[in-house]
Amino acid sequence: MKDISRKNEDLSYKLKRRAILEGFAVSGIASIPGSSRLKLRTKALDRWLANNYHSEMKWMEAERRKDIKSLLNGAKSVLTVGFNYLSEEHKQNSKFKIGKFGQGEDYHKVIFKKLKRIGKWIDNEIPDCKWKICVDTSPLLEKAWAEEAGIGWIGKNSNIINKKYGSWLTLGFLILTKDFAPDASSQSLCGKCEKCIERCPTKAITEPFVVNSESCIAYHTIENRNKTFPGHIEENLNGWIAGCDICQDVCPWNEAVPFNKSIEATPREWIQKLDVESLSWDKKKWELNLKGTTLKRIKPWMWERNIKAVLKKK
Repeated sequence: MKDISRKNEDLSYKLKRRAILEGFAVSGIASIPGSSRLKLRTKALDRWLANNYHSEMKWMEAERRKDIKSLLNGAKSVLTVGFNYLSEEHKQNSKFKIGKFGQGEDYHKVIFKKLKRIGKWIDNEIPDCKWKICVDTSPLLEKAWAEEAGIGWIGKNSNIINKKYGSWLTLGFLILTKDFAPDASSQSLCGKCEKCIERCPTKAITEPFVVNSESCIAYHTIENRNKTFPGHIEENLNGWIAGCDICQDVCPWNEAVPFNKSIEATPREWIQKLDVESLSWDKKKWELNLKGTTLKRIKPWMWERNIKAVLKKK
């Protein structure tokens, strides 16, 4: 049994190390079905949905999100990874503000490609292990599993926070049909700090760990498909036209995060130079600029709406 356990730990270490070599900042493993904390997080999701805090994000209601085994038959472990998207070239546009997560390459594709290479490594090293890739488009309790795998804790702004990389991480997962040695789950280190709650201009964080999308600037600039914004959102945009980083910018854990110097995290030039001239861009130019970024979720007409809403207050 000791030999088997040692082999398991060795494979687990190699798997996590492989993730780091692929360019992820952090990696960790959780066993399925996980600890009792997963049940608590599932109940928290139910309360969030019952309050309609997800607004028009109806995909959050998928029942499969509550059962990771429904995503891969025979699932026993999950590798969790975090991609650091903070670039030293993230300088705030003087006119229009865009969330840092969307300024580089589309993180969905970046994470998927890296995880696929890890999957191929598994095929060679552990051929009897099946795997499935999940990014944030999959019905999965992402942050709960990241916390379970020791990547970081869920902060009061509802983002995963890591001691070294703060909350500037996008998450990815490999669900696996083999038992790997799990890491210790993360414990919250937010303490008494509530800067994220205090500084949110629309009071979207209704209580620690709970965000009401209907009051969130990021939600409205990215997901809202209406022609206009609610009054309390438009009044508080303060330059934000795609996402909002306020609750992360004020977090003490984000004060000294190391930069990712890869091209994947480097902001697109047009984003940093965006100005009112963009209101004259046609659909083709918008699509050309948005290609390869996660910002393409914001349709050209929405960019125009967002920019005009910001200009009203200048």
